[in-house]
Amino acid sequence: MAFRVTYATLSADNDELHVAYDHGIEIARTWLGEDHHFTVDGEKRSGDGTFFEERSPSDRDIVIGRFANATEDDVRDAASAARRAAPEWAATPWQARVEILERAADQISEHRAELAALMAMEVGKNRLEALGDVEESADLIRYYCHQMTEHDGFALPMGRLNPVEETSDIMRPYGVWAVISPFNFPMALSAGPMGAALVAGNTVVLKPSEQGVFTGLLTGQILWEAGVPAGVLHVVTGPGETVGHALVTNPDVDGITFTGSYEVGMEIYRSFTREHPKPTICEMGGKNPVIISRHANLDLAAQGTARSAFGLSGQKCSAASRAYVERPVAAEFIERLVGQARGMVVGDPLARDTYMGPVIDDAAVERFNRVVAEARARGKVHCGGERLTDGALARGTYLPPTVIEVPRDSLTWTTELFVPLIAVAAVDSLDEAFTLANDTPLGLTAGMFSTEPSEVDEFLNRIEAGVVYINRPAGATTGAWPGVQPFGGWKGSGTNGKAGGGPYYVQQYLREQSRTVVGA
Repeated sequence: MAFRVTYATLSADNDELHVAYDHGIEIARTWLGEDHHFTVDGEKRSGDGTFFEERSPSDRDIVIGRFANATEDDVRDAASAARRAAPEWAATPWQARVEILERAADQISEHRAELAALMAMEVGKNRLEALGDVEESADLIRYYCHQMTEHDGFALPMGRLNPVEETSDIMRPYGVWAVISPFNFPMALSAGPMGAALVAGNTVVLKPSEQGVFTGLLTGQILWEAGVPAGVLHVVTGPGETVGHALVTNPDVDGITFTGSYEVGMEIYRSFTREHPKPTICEMGGKNPVIISRHANLDLAAQGTARSAFGLSGQKCSAASRAYVERPVAAEFIERLVGQARGMVVGDPLARDTYMGPVIDDAAVERFNRVVAEARARGKVHCGGERLTDGALARGTYLPPTVIEVPRDSLTWTTELFVPLIAVAAVDSLDEAFTLANDTPLGLTAGMFSTEPSEVDEFLNRIEAGVVYINRPAGATTGAWPGVQPFGGWKGSGTNGKAGGGPYYVQQYLREQSRTVVGA
């Protein structure tokens, strides 16, 4: 298939793409309902002998599979095996590592239809969001390979202090790297960090989320089939409080990448380093604002805000969850935003015309209900607000796109919710909007709609976020792509200030060594 899917082209309609996807559904359905072991040093294991069951959020009658619970001993074995394999993998020429990983990226692209269909059933992504996730996974790996190639393996000759010495600057891998991935991008946020760690010469232990675990296992399988040695990559499955904790506290783990909530990320950030400092990449949440000027194109603003607020049912860390609108256009903007929301199709994520699938679980429904109840008591619900239970929707966790107004002291303005809901407030000036937008410990993404260059410049100079967009109907705060829009947060949204899919990301998986050789 020549057609390229990204998050910025989700409105594209392509018959060839959908025919291939429909075939992918048939393939993916044959994978469902089985028992799955995890893999340590090439060995399939069953952990403590118990299996956790994963069901589809779109239809609780669909069993995705049953997955083995790893033990602390399994995690210890995985980290030890990764430690043993680390010297040989680090010594493998970077060109050979690039060749293996580019082969894996090509395999991901080749099988994107069935991988995306599984992802839709597993975590509820609509078909184009799922295809975008899969294709982003491949492009993240390709981009990190490109970074190694462009920088010649990050080895540079340096100056000399005398003619008999030769000095060079080399970037070297740390050793063993742990990757803990989330449910909402179960392939991209596994494949991306793993690709960066592996191409840099580290060995990896992956712990995928229990929601999205099958996709994580398949990502590992593709990497092995592409040529990543068994000792270099290990995948362990089970709950975060046991398997994840065992990884974070294991002394054989030299570096870690975690993607998830601010609370868990900060706990990892504080606890991972013990004997000496270790690289800790925590990609955490967002409470992402959209600012709408009185000079905005309101149609574009409503479209871009709706796509960012309700894509993946609001379960993106980059989702737009609060909008500040200059008062003279607030009522008109809300009307157009509500029109966008009411036009979105909510239903089976496998269906071609679905824009919003289910939220991931009942806990998300409960968060949604609490916020809506407060809005009804203290503010206003402009649209949505009720769980959808008609027909087949009753078997899943479906929520409508919802637009609310609540008082400024509501936790809705400060708490990441991961549901399809956006709060809107009228403001008296852009200065007020900028101040409110920055009034959060998080700083992941932000968007603005204005046709006045001076307003845009002020937004860009004042906003405290790592990824910003202006006048973007494809997504006011969402839709970053490798090599195009690096994705990473400021403040409490990220720990390192280096963005995924950007030109400085791979270097985080390497440490610098200065080498001076005299008279050799």
